[in-house]
Amino acid sequence: MRGRYVETVVTKKRASSRDFINAYDREESSGHLAIGTAKDAGNPHWRHSLVHVLVATLSSFLFGYHLGVVNETLETISFDLGFSGNTMAEGLVVSTCLGGAFVGSIFSGWIADGVGRRRAFQLCALPMIIGASMSATTKDLWGMLLGRFFVGTGMGIGPPVAALYVTEVSPAYVRGTYGSLTQISTCLGLLGSFVIGIPAKETMGWWRICFWVSAIPAAMLALFMEFCAESPHWLLKRGRSTEAEAQFEKLLGGSHVKSAIIELSKSDRGDEVDKVKLSEFLYGRYFKVVFIGSALFALQQLSGINAVFYFSSAVFKSAGVPSDSANICVGVSNLLGSIIAMVMMDKLGRKVLLTGSFFGMAVSMGLQATAATSFVSSFAALYLSVGGMLLFVLMFSLGAGPVPSLLLSEIFPSRIRAKALAICMAVHWVINFFVGLLFLRLLEQIGPLVLYTVFGSFCLVAVFFVKKNVLETKGKSLQEIEIALMPPE
Repeated sequence: MRGRYVETVVTKKRASSRDFINAYDREESSGHLAIGTAKDAGNPHWRHSLVHVLVATLSSFLFGYHLGVVNETLETISFDLGFSGNTMAEGLVVSTCLGGAFVGSIFSGWIADGVGRRRAFQLCALPMIIGASMSATTKDLWGMLLGRFFVGTGMGIGPPVAALYVTEVSPAYVRGTYGSLTQISTCLGLLGSFVIGIPAKETMGWWRICFWVSAIPAAMLALFMEFCAESPHWLLKRGRSTEAEAQFEKLLGGSHVKSAIIELSKSDRGDEVDKVKLSEFLYGRYFKVVFIGSALFALQQLSGINAVFYFSSAVFKSAGVPSDSANICVGVSNLLGSIIAMVMMDKLGRKVLLTGSFFGMAVSMGLQATAATSFVSSFAALYLSVGGMLLFVLMFSLGAGPVPSLLLSEIFPSRIRAKALAICMAVHWVINFFVGLLFLRLLEQIGPLVLYTVFGSFCLVAVFFVKKNVLETKGKSLQEIEIALMPPE
């Protein structure tokens, strides 16, 4: 049946895509297609695409796991490898991974566009396996740093590719929910790393087990992705029209294939494989959307969220709270907020969740800053500090965590989607790197009051930025969003 809709597949990639789209347009206008939009024919069943999205979220699980794996184990790692008490070396164990992620994120767009989304997932799993093995077997600091750098390159490739893939394979009416699954998977990875790291302080060498464990989901990602659907958007861009139709059938069901191709044709008219010039991102027609995306990720990191994930053990310890139980509470708060976000994403919309999330984070940082003043008793300071941190994580996971990557993969036109996400993620990792490297030193030198006030101020800036610049994308197809955002050439 699929071959009926495509008369010929020409050798030139661009002509193939153009012929394929025009064939559908001719059928639609001549009345041969008695089908309209998905709204008219009913939405495709969410089960068709769910399994593919779940496999993709393994990359998000690994992302969360490696963010948190050094939280509970950093103290014993530093003791065993001989750099205990050196805060700069401890910061490097965290930040070297982030430096690798920056390198991976720079190339992620070109990898995703060059070899496809599925192969990009498999490529991101490989350095995670190698790096985890190196960290688990190292005898010195340099081996740990090299292993963390390898893991970081995989972490840099995974998140933007996951955002791309989930956006491109999901039906519009559940795209927000599916996008939230990546954040939930990240939360589960973080929580898993906290739980697995609990015996690290009592059991000699347990931190090595923590790194070995991460190789299992990485291998699963590489294996299971072999059986998942490729993005039809990418296939059509490459001129592989018949394959794109087959993947749409796998993801949406046979009755929705033709309407999906017609919808895609609204914005895809044959220029998708043209090379995108860097000038188009810096000052051309795409500058505004790329600036919005980069600013969102920058503000997300300048809120201080990853300082909480990396160093919550140290913060709780200074407040006299057992770090293992406190870290579990952080993970549970993160997971709870992500589940609420998943339920509300396609009801309240992206913009409402983002605004409320950043405002709640500002209030939470205010509580933690208040705890650092001399105006409250030590008893009140304990509750304000711990409660403020848990509230901060909860508010982050309601919007600032899951929304940016989903929103950006929605607002970027298909022609630049992969590369624009790579640029924005590179900004994310640069700021993440310096937050991880400098947080403990800044906490020592300027104190929690000033540091938390700065973080809270960035959260308030984010509230106003979102209100002024972010477009609501709830329930809209990718093509509708692109047509609404992009001015004609």
